[in-house]
Amino acid sequence: MNKVKKAVIPAAGRGTRFLPASKAVPKELFPLVDKPVIQCIVEEAAAAGIEEALIVTGARKEAIARHFARDPLLEAALRRDNKTEVLETIERLGRTVKLRFAVQHQPLGLGHAVWCARDFAGHEPFAVLLGDMVCEPGSDIGSLLEVYREKQAPVIAVQPVEWSEVGKYGIVKGKSAGERLVAVEELVEKPKSEPPSNLAIMGRYVLEPDVFPILARQKTGAGGEIQLTDALQELARRRRVYALSFEGNIRDAGDKLGYLQAVVGEALRHPDLKGPFADFLRQAAALAQDPQGRESS
Repeated sequence: MNKVKKAVIPAAGRGTRFLPASKAVPKELFPLVDKPVIQCIVEEAAAAGIEEALIVTGARKEAIARHFARDPLLEAALRRDNKTEVLETIERLGRTVKLRFAVQHQPLGLGHAVWCARDFAGHEPFAVLLGDMVCEPGSDIGSLLEVYREKQAPVIAVQPVEWSEVGKYGIVKGKSAGERLVAVEELVEKPKSEPPSNLAIMGRYVLEPDVFPILARQKTGAGGEIQLTDALQELARRRRVYALSFEGNIRDAGDKLGYLQAVVGEALRHPDLKGPFADFLRQAAALAQDPQGRESS
């Protein structure tokens, strides 16, 4: 039985939705309270038993690799100031998973970013975790790995979205194959009309190396990019591919609203912040409802 020990984390996007903030700081390094987004993704992979991860970055994103690198001067200063808890956190960066880095020199799409990992994956199955999609506890790559262990076939994370939103996602149609599981029949990237369903792909996959030859000859699709969804459609014609419906929240931290939702979710789980922050949210909600402090009619 094949075990998934490797993960690919695409993080090469330009982050145009966050300009000008993302001009100098990659969106994957935006903080969720005190952790950058990309660190949350790596920790999710580690918690699921992933041993090695390849982060595929873009040009001018060297800061991501620097975040996970050792910083002897910082560590010495923390040790000198007896800030042991912070020091332990810093020293753990990148140690739970062996990290490697590759550069996608041209923004040719998610499919191309995954193809860049072909040598890293070799002949082994591998997970894919998008570097700006944050999973809350209960919905993470571990759920897909459980399905893969049973089915020994590719599996994709999906969630139902509003029908008005389907044009923003890769969409999956399939037949029920168990609780929250469907056998994929059709995949369409950002359908402009007549979407086959409202099950949207949510940035987590477990794939096998047979996807790489398809990606190698994949033509550009939506947005003029090489789409992973299109390659998976071809794969689903040849073999069984599954989609698992996640129950918890998955936030698109590459989107302004999704990022704010991810920050709020992380703050409400933070042991020191969750109480006072919840109080603040209640006060803010009341003020938004009635800016002048009057009782709502």
